[in-house]
Amino acid sequence: MEMETLYEIAKQKLNTRRTSRNGKVGHVAAALETAAGNVYTGVAMDLPSSIGFCAEHSAIAAMVTAGEQDIERIIAVYEDGTIMAPCGRCRELMNQVGDNNYFCEIGLPGGTAQLEALLPERWDFKYLQSDEAAKK
Repeated sequence: MEMETLYEIAKQKLNTRRTSRNGKVGHVAAALETAAGNVYTGVAMDLPSSIGFCAEHSAIAAMVTAGEQDIERIIAVYEDGTIMAPCGRCRELMNQVGDNNYFCEIGLPGGTAQLEALLPERWDFKYLQSDEAAKK
């Protein structure tokens, strides 16, 4: 699937609304395609007291709930149609939910990049090296 198709799927999920005096949801939507070719979507929830999560988190949770973990590509779209780069927390979640996700394609405002380019200094790199050495 092309990133443009994922963009359109995410854009269709946008549904900005207030849920409470200080809560806003649906203003960012994400769509991801798994290595198996399935698509999962999610929306952001910005709620008081730092409760809530990003659209990417929501889409990843749907994927994990369905029994998958390998992201092929992912994109997030703001309510005005702008493509958004994932925040650091989202990048780390992608990285930790599946080892292969370090090489997934991320939709960015100016094109695409692999997660490894957006998360170059992995905190667990030392452990990865140890795992690779143990396999030899």
